[in-house]
Amino acid sequence: MQTIMVQGTTSDAGKSTLLAGLCRALANRALSIAPFKPQNMALNSAVAAIGDSGDVGEIGRAQALQAIAAKVPAQVDFNPILLKPNSDTGAQVIVHGRAINNMEAAAYQDYKKVAMDAVLTSYQRLSHHYHYLLVEGAGSPAEINLRAGDIANMGFAEAVDCPVIIIADIDKGGVFAHLVGTLALLSPSEQARVKGFVINRFRGDIGLLQSGLDWLEQETGKPVLGVLPYLHDLALDAEDALALANVKAPQTTQINIVVLLVPHISNHTDFDSLRLNPGVNLEYVRVGQVIPSCDLIILPGSKNVIGDYQFIESQGWSEQIKQHLRYGGKVLGICGGLQMLGNKICDPCGIESSVAEQKTLGIADFETELSEEKALVKVTAELLLESQPALKDKAFESSDDPILIQGYEIHCGISQGKALHRPLAKYRNVQGQEVSDGFVTDDGQVIGTYLHGLFDKAAPTQAILHWVKPQLAVPALDLDLHREQELERLAAVCEQHLDIDRLLDITQEFYRHGNK
Repeated sequence: MQTIMVQGTTSDAGKSTLLAGLCRALANRALSIAPFKPQNMALNSAVAAIGDSGDVGEIGRAQALQAIAAKVPAQVDFNPILLKPNSDTGAQVIVHGRAINNMEAAAYQDYKKVAMDAVLTSYQRLSHHYHYLLVEGAGSPAEINLRAGDIANMGFAEAVDCPVIIIADIDKGGVFAHLVGTLALLSPSEQARVKGFVINRFRGDIGLLQSGLDWLEQETGKPVLGVLPYLHDLALDAEDALALANVKAPQTTQINIVVLLVPHISNHTDFDSLRLNPGVNLEYVRVGQVIPSCDLIILPGSKNVIGDYQFIESQGWSEQIKQHLRYGGKVLGICGGLQMLGNKICDPCGIESSVAEQKTLGIADFETELSEEKALVKVTAELLLESQPALKDKAFESSDDPILIQGYEIHCGISQGKALHRPLAKYRNVQGQEVSDGFVTDDGQVIGTYLHGLFDKAAPTQAILHWVKPQLAVPALDLDLHREQELERLAAVCEQHLDIDRLLDITQEFYRHGNK
């Protein structure tokens, strides 16, 4: 197996996007490839297979997207270490798809040797199945304070002896300083394994940049392998950063949806199909803002559900949610957001916070207790929204086909109570038993679900939009189809603006003669 590692001069330099584009471009060339990120820190995660066991675990969302780009099934080995922050200094540590503990940053520094062993185990397993491994670094390799015991950037590259290319974002300015400075802060052996640069997000006349590219190559002795253009409206699953703006022009007839932006929001990719839908106006409400008049308020997933509910209280949003309901508005809670809609959340073992019990909105009659055992499951669930007596509608009576949600659960809570006797969805588990999910309130105004991916498919999205505003016929966006179109577009840009043949030649030369 030949390995190519992409590192960046900064966070958000374009590592994840470049890797996704390369995965699809090389997959289109019928090459056997897979993505890999030794260590990821992100609150956006996805469910992936654990080998051939039939079990599933968690990986970063970016690696799940890159697996789709590479046209291979997602595996936990693609992201062996995932850190999910639950405070400014601590995170849940997930190894090979399974949560093992919460750790403070200082404690994790001591754990890195164990983490590196897990990373190398995954790397070795993948080496038996793929010809190329495309590896994504994290942040920057030039973070001096993090270099000791590094497993995410050059520490990994040195351990497996692979070539590295470095990408920098020219749109932020200072691109030559970023590249030369990053290179200067590496050790001699690390500098030697850097085999080229990629400049990202360029807009303008490439001719005006050429003198700088010539200088960079002369100064460093490293080739510039490509200058990628600024793709203004590229819309792919985000690794962690949140897209706060819509990417389409406002419409005159819309469904207005608000998502509460809590500090530890997780899996905000749940809302990508709504954000991209020209018939939907999606708005994130941030700290200090009042919830505007809207048709639907969404309480999203959370990595620290008690802390995020306390934040909602501090912003006055809890009373604004109840006022919204009094005026006939609708409310949806997803995962942690579902838990906030009940009477209380208990965390006796300190799974997510030091608060043992927190009263919550009390909109639906149930309680949640957080447990050490995390629910991780991919499901195909039937949406029951249209079957509720309060919501019977002729639009649904004409079809006997079930409305299916292709979703997944990632949560630590067990919810119980009267409200859950009227579920939003149902599915069969691996034992063939029927499992109920979520709830619909008696008045039909509030729904909750543990299922992420609720809006990924057109049919359930259409049904929920109809529930929100029956008088409007707003078409739903097929997120899977849209993602495929964006990946093919990204691959075409990489083929046009990146010297992929030279990159492959450099890699082959590296493995033929070593790091010389």
